[in-house]
Amino acid sequence: MSQHRRRFKQSDPLEERLAEEAKRLREEAKLLPPGTTREQVLRKARQCETGSHISEWLRSPGLQPPR
Repeated sequence: MSQHRRRFKQSDPLEERLAEEAKRLREEAKLLPPGTTREQVLRKARQCETGSHISEWLRSPGLQPPR
């Protein structure tokens, strides 16, 4: 009995999905009172933004492969 991996074709680029998630998290953080939970949500938003920027940088045409 073999297991098959379910594949899902993403409709939006990774950078766009990460940016949308960061925006959603920042909106969620606005509704939270100051404290640990709010800081965790903001940290996750920053991580999403950083991931989006890194992904854009890696896909940029100016990036040269190592020699």
